[in-house]
Amino acid sequence: MVLLLLVVHQLWWTNREARQDAGRTVQALQREWGPPPPAAPSGDPVVPEPLPSAAGSAGTRGPDAPAPTAATAPEPARASPRWDQAYAVLRIPRIGLTAPVAEGTGKGGVLDRGYVGHYTRTAQAGRAGNFALAGHRNTHGEPFRRIDRLRPGDRITVETRDAVYTYTVDKSLARTLPSDSGVIAPVPRSNITTSAGYSEPGYYLTLTTCTPEFSSRYRLVVWAKLTAMRPR
Repeated sequence: MVLLLLVVHQLWWTNREARQDAGRTVQALQREWGPPPPAAPSGDPVVPEPLPSAAGSAGTRGPDAPAPTAATAPEPARASPRWDQAYAVLRIPRIGLTAPVAEGTGKGGVLDRGYVGHYTRTAQAGRAGNFALAGHRNTHGEPFRRIDRLRPGDRITVETRDAVYTYTVDKSLARTLPSDSGVIAPVPRSNITTSAGYSEPGYYLTLTTCTPEFSSRYRLVVWAKLTAMRPR
């Protein structure tokens, strides 16, 4: 009976509590910010200027460089969020996910509350480099349970007080070790499966979670590239 109650607590109660907490946090952020900006008109997306280092010596773009666009906008200036502070909303339509993003990847203050955690030494949303996130795959809201279903071309949006950033899924790594820090590097590339990842600077988003399900032995990684932004 004790074991059965423990299973119910882990698989049902922690999900219920974490999802309610995460949902209240998303609602509070949206009340504070107001409605999101309208969708950008069709045509060239609004993205930050291409990185200077993305061009080759002959002025051509490398294969992993962000695509230039006629409509460009500067990245909005903003203060760094406090530890455990929820400051963004992550949406992934493919898997029906809406979750708050908080600073840090601690369990008690972030991940076990059903939040998605931002790796503190990585770039922020919309900034050059790698905006890297972690989330539970099972229990405690399990926001990243279905990220294995993401495919190239799927959209991911990150909404902040200043802007809405759209990333497009590009690559994934089905399994790597928890110690593989290369997957969240500024230019993400696996230190173990060296063919997985990128070779040039850009505007990247990385999602990481445990795999296989109900295990923390390995990590599953999904990478996306910034393709549009809408300032508030």
